[in-house]
Amino acid sequence: MKRSKWRAHLASGACDPILRSWLTEPDSLTARCQRACTDFRVRLLSFGKGRALADESAAEAAGGEAGRGLAWVREVALECDGRPVIFAHTTLATATNGRLSRWMAGLGNRSLGSLLFTYPGFERGAIEFLRLDARHPLYRRAAALGEVGATLWARRSLHRLGGQRVLVTEVFLPAICACK
Repeated sequence: MKRSKWRAHLASGACDPILRSWLTEPDSLTARCQRACTDFRVRLLSFGKGRALADESAAEAAGGEAGRGLAWVREVALECDGRPVIFAHTTLATATNGRLSRWMAGLGNRSLGSLLFTYPGFERGAIEFLRLDARHPLYRRAAALGEVGATLWARRSLHRLGGQRVLVTEVFLPAICACK
């Protein structure tokens, strides 16, 4: 896979206004999902060591990590009222050890967002946007959760805690538009 061209801004009219409001949400998506549905759940899909994707390596390099070395990779589905609405993919370099490594290993079915937005000391970088299609591995992983169109919108941001950096990518499934 070649490196994707993540954008710092969403073009006006690029997507449905409801989807746009989710993509540009400045606060926790977990908290917003909890407000938008009766039954919110985080379903752990996978967690373990793996290689960062090519376009993740570029973002990590900007934050001080180099190359496509081993990373902790965590994937979850955020579900509202029994329907997957967001596929989240998180990478954390294994080269640095610290609190964040231990916390991620122990999250299970809990939201990483609940930690990132409540624990003092986290710094969030800029949000970037990308429209994914079937050529992107995150599209294929998200599509495994249910019905999707030809493209899916995603956003990502780099979060820092001390010397550790975690890259969080969220892929929005069509069912998100039923959530207000």
